[in-house]
Amino acid sequence: MSDPAVTSFLLNPETVLAALYEVYDPELGVNVVDLGLVYGVQVEGRQVRVTMTLTTPGCPLHDSIATAVEEAVRTYAPGVQDVVVDLVWDPPWGPEMITPAGLRELGWE
Repeated sequence: MSDPAVTSFLLNPETVLAALYEVYDPELGVNVVDLGLVYGVQVEGRQVRVTMTLTTPGCPLHDSIATAVEEAVRTYAPGVQDVVVDLVWDPPWGPEMITPAGLRELGWE
């Protein structure tokens, strides 16, 4: 059993967000954070909720991206008991949400 003090130190929104840099959009090849797809991360106890969107509501890979988010959180954020991925469409995603690092990866800068 893990030490609750260690778990609470390691399991925080920053740790979860860092884990999400390991999840890549399969079509664009850029991580979901730098694409601006992650709208929020909440940690309550050992439950993590990631609120995010996709580049289009009709994205055929929504299940695989949500699964990759859950797996990354469980792998890189110690102490997680439950991961909820909320896909939302408001506000809609647009290219202006891409970070400078994401723009460089896409060759748009």
